[in-house]
Amino acid sequence: MSKSLSIRLADDLAGRLATMASETERSKAFHVQKALEAYLDEYADLQIALDRLHDQTDPIVSGKELRKSVGL
Repeated sequence: MSKSLSIRLADDLAGRLATMASETERSKAFHVQKALEAYLDEYADLQIALDRLHDQTDPIVSGKELRKSVGL
């Protein structure tokens, strides 16, 4: 099931989106959905990284240790 969402875009961004949609023969909604999926994935990765950064029990591995562990 999908939901409908209405958004406002600046004229230049709307124009760029329309151009991309035309060039790729995909809908504007397709590109907005893909961009939002990528953004949310990146945001989730950021949250994981921040959680690990603040986790005092998570060990820190130096670059030297990492290279040694992978045989470089």
